Amino acid sequence: MNDIALKAEGLYKVFGRNAHDAVKKLQKGASRDDLNGATAAVIDASFEVKKGEIFVVMGLSGSGKSTLIRMLNGLHPQTAGTVTIGEDSITGVSAAELREIRRHKISMVFQHFALLPHRTVIDNVAYGLEIQGMPKEQRIERALKVTRIVGLSGWEEKYPSELSGGMQQRVGLARALSADTEVLLMDEAFSALDPLIRREMQDQLLELQSELGKTIIFITHDLNEAMYIGDRIAVMRDGRIVQIDSPEEVLTNPANEYVEQFVQDVDRTKVLTADSVMRKPFATVHENSGPRACLQAMRENGISALYVIKRDRTIVGWVRDRDILDLVRKGEKSISGAIQHDHGAVSKDTPLSDLFIPSLEAALALAVTDEKERLVGVVPRVTLLAALGGEPDAAHSAEPVVEPLPEAVVDKILDSSAEKGGL
Repeated sequence: MNDIALKAEGLYKVFGRNAHDAVKKLQKGASRDDLNGATAAVIDASFEVKKGEIFVVMGLSGSGKSTLIRMLNGLHPQTAGTVTIGEDSITGVSAAELREIRRHKISMVFQHFALLPHRTVIDNVAYGLEIQGMPKEQRIERALKVTRIVGLSGWEEKYPSELSGGMQQRVGLARALSADTEVLLMDEAFSALDPLIRREMQDQLLELQSELGKTIIFITHDLNEAMYIGDRIAVMRDGRIVQIDSPEEVLTNPANEYVEQFVQDVDRTKVLTADSVMRKPFATVHENSGPRACLQAMRENGISALYVIKRDRTIVGWVRDRDILDLVRKGEKSISGAIQHDHGAVSKDTPLSDLFIPSLEAALALAVTDEKERLVGVVPRVTLLAALGGEPDAAHSAEPVVEPLPEAVVDKILDSSAEKGGL
């Protein structure tokens, strides 16, 4: 089964005289400045967008990102290259065929809303369905459903002039969603909004995506926005795509100096997750282990506390050396009486920004679990601080937050226990 929703291969867009000759020069290694009388907006862009992902194209003004997105639905015909949506190519098709593809395969949300001022909210939302030829009763029913999804219930009969900027953009988004196309293009869709409304719309887009699973290609010049909403990011410069990667990879492994400078001011705590900075647990102990085995694991690894796990690696709790030594004195054969269950584990996809308080409250390196609540790693405080400083690999040792007992004290207690016939 093909999981590619859209594929672009070798896309060029050149404006001006002798565009095709300019493409040949570019293909032979010429720069943009070498093209007399022609302007290269997009140069050799190739990528695939998977079904259900948010693919962000990011770049500064003049990088070619807006031209690129308009090539994906045929608003700008390609000078060279191909675009395929599902099984349908939009390259070289007739105007009628292109209109049909736009009606059913690909829709667009514009930066400046592009609403019809003489139509109500519900009529704007249903406009694409009207163009598709859907009967009025059916299109109004679908438009009402999508209007509720984007949070515009009660505003269906209002006109665009009666809405705030954020609400107008919700109408634009609802109109695109109501068409139920395979691919949704969003060109700087939130850039005209105030910061608080913009973040609210970003959150709503992610919420809608989790519910509807749309394939979205999102254009932005805002790196933090790209990092927040993108499953993958394509970074553009001077018409070329210079890197395509996950937000984390773009941030931690920039492809060149340009990308490195571009991402240097990004809030790393909102992009990196526990999974990206966690370390392998230095030592764990099974819940059925005895006190001596537990102490041995602590001494070998130079730690004063460790996690107790089940056979399937789910966390039971944690123990510390003082409590284990108390069990030794009492001659206990199980560590169950020393287990503390307030382990405060976090999931591996938790952003670093949400790790600070749990890390401060944790008695040892913060536990990280997978979707089945199995222990997969730990985040020592020193590792967390190193990651914030841009060095996620700077710290490699676990962090014994609990102050360890002196070795002499531990040995004395163990020797005394042995003399009395203890464990």
